[in-house]
Amino acid sequence: MTTRRLISSGSTFEQAIGYSRAVVDGDWVHVSGTTGFDYRTMTISDDIVDQAERCLLNIGDALREAGCSFADVVRVRYMLPDPADFEPCWPALRRCFGEVRPAATMLVCGLSDPRMRIEIEVTAHRA
Repeated sequence: MTTRRLISSGSTFEQAIGYSRAVVDGDWVHVSGTTGFDYRTMTISDDIVDQAERCLLNIGDALREAGCSFADVVRVRYMLPDPADFEPCWPALRRCFGEVRPAATMLVCGLSDPRMRIEIEVTAHRA
């Protein structure tokens, strides 16, 4: 029997929209698209690198609560409105994923709030 557990970051978006920051389903951890908001203060930096760093902090928190880490990530999706913003984020992304090298996709798309410059979604498999 698979155990399903919901993880919340406390983001007001989760309650307003009706989703979880992450869902643990057996050995799989599905982390929702995560933006650069500091969910405790619901503030967001204008700087793309700061936003990427905050995304990774938020994702790391969810992964830890799920009992895993970036080392367990098997899939990552990056979503950005401006493709020119992606390369400045590479050093931060490499710190988390450089050794793990998950399957990855970068999409250029609109995000739900014009202050958001990057959104990152990951899937992890707990060993």
